[in-house]
Amino acid sequence: MFMRAVEFNMAKAVFIDRDGTINEEVNYLNDHAKMLLMEKSVEGLQLLQKNGYKIIIVTNQSGIAKGKITEVQLEQIHGKIRKALTLKHGIVFEEIFVCPHSSEDNCDCRKPKTKSIEESKKKYGLKLEECYVVGDKTSDVEMGKRAGCKTVLLKTGYGGKDGKYSAVPDFVAENLFEAAKIITKKGE
Repeated sequence: MFMRAVEFNMAKAVFIDRDGTINEEVNYLNDHAKMLLMEKSVEGLQLLQKNGYKIIIVTNQSGIAKGKITEVQLEQIHGKIRKALTLKHGIVFEEIFVCPHSSEDNCDCRKPKTKSIEESKKKYGLKLEECYVVGDKTSDVEMGKRAGCKTVLLKTGYGGKDGKYSAVPDFVAENLFEAAKIITKKGE
């Protein structure tokens, strides 16, 4: 009986890709002035937060390894995202996980590997089968599948047309707001 009580109180989270999901896809975004929020991303994040989901951003930023963006520029972009979403709309991100490596580096933090999800599971007591991964690339879906989370592929950004992985998403949504309605069961 004690185990069930612990399981009942476990937190739930949505692991969300950044580019093409929260903000417009810009190849190697390196200027915070070019960072534009996707249509309906604010509403989607608000709906998730209102329904008790921890919001965790997981983003591959190989532009750092390739010299196309600096860590200072990345922090400026994340500062703009926080200002636009946290200060203006009250949306809180528990974490922003960044993989600065290229795919050739074979690191543990690059999606579709699950290091960010495993760390979050330990830190927040997440029950992964009640968590979701949302993104516009097949690496997002693959990461979610590997971790045992439910997955939502968005038609925004790459819309799953990157073709790197063959994992099939649990759901497909037009945008982040539609994904949030699926996740929170508000779209029924």
